[in-house]
Amino acid sequence: MTVLLELDAVSKSYGATEVLRPTSLEVKDGEFLTILGPSGSGKTTILRLVGGFARPTAGRIRFDGADVTNVPTHKRPFNTVFQDYALFPHMNVARNVGYGLMLRRRPKREIENRVAETLEVVGLSGMLDRYPSQLSGGQRQRVALARALVCDPRLILLDEPLAALDAGLRRQMQLFLKSLQRQVRTTFLFVTHDQEEATTMSDRIVVMNVGHIEQIGTPRDIYYAPASRFVAEFFGDNNILGGTISDGRLQCALGAFPAPPALVEGSAALAAIRPEKVRLGTAAEPADIVFTAAVIDVVFAGAITQVLLRPNASPEAIITAKLTSGAAIGSLAPDASVEVRIAREDAVILPAASP
Repeated sequence: MTVLLELDAVSKSYGATEVLRPTSLEVKDGEFLTILGPSGSGKTTILRLVGGFARPTAGRIRFDGADVTNVPTHKRPFNTVFQDYALFPHMNVARNVGYGLMLRRRPKREIENRVAETLEVVGLSGMLDRYPSQLSGGQRQRVALARALVCDPRLILLDEPLAALDAGLRRQMQLFLKSLQRQVRTTFLFVTHDQEEATTMSDRIVVMNVGHIEQIGTPRDIYYAPASRFVAEFFGDNNILGGTISDGRLQCALGAFPAPPALVEGSAALAAIRPEKVRLGTAAEPADIVFTAAVIDVVFAGAITQVLLRPNASPEAIITAKLTSGAAIGSLAPDASVEVRIAREDAVILPAASP
């Protein structure tokens, strides 16, 4: 894919407060890129800078090779879908969707045709005459998407557009958004604090923390190979074990894990282990780390059961295992003693200090 949008050492400060450190980022033409992070991480600041709603303190923003850093919002070839939808309550669906085309003084017949085509794409063909107050939350969101799509932008900015929806509708809209993006092949730049949204929809994810990028990668890359403790703890669940690098391995209370060569001998490091990689039982492979632990609690969550464990060799630690629910798990109970095994290759070894 070619690069459509480029941020070159872009930063933003308000007085003495730097909310976005110098950040460089490339968005590829036709991809679904999500900027993920907690409140205050800088993700919305990036979206505002790209959309022209704020000006960077330093750095340049390029679109399709052209510098758009100082181009006004209304002259940028982007459209934005906001969290609150920003629909005009006095306009029906057809007029809301066609508003951008009306501002461009397109012929009436062209507007009618484009509005009808776009509403069909988002599944709202029969609702041209309804008003926003007559629509559900999901329908209003689709109207906002249709309004963003109708002018054929090459980039759509989405500012937490699913945040106001209930859990069930949010999951439906996640699948719809990804399917829509593949259908129209428009580049989506999506901002969210929700890991499930990012995982479900994105081609790539940018993980933000306190004004800088912690990691960029596919959802699978970030899930299984976090680059820092922040990413390991923010993106899904991880068991974190502390230790020291010795002879090329992380030595911790539960055993030794192979460490990457970049970690310095004698330095503090961490092992990050996904709960679904923690197994219970006696059938261990020779290379597994095996230890005995006491069951603290067993939490049934439908298809998955979460088991909290206290290793005998490290009573201050708590290890979480996520297991497929079944009859065998029913025999687990608090205070039971179990054998736990972890494959050494399932641990991601990270420096203890933040980069």
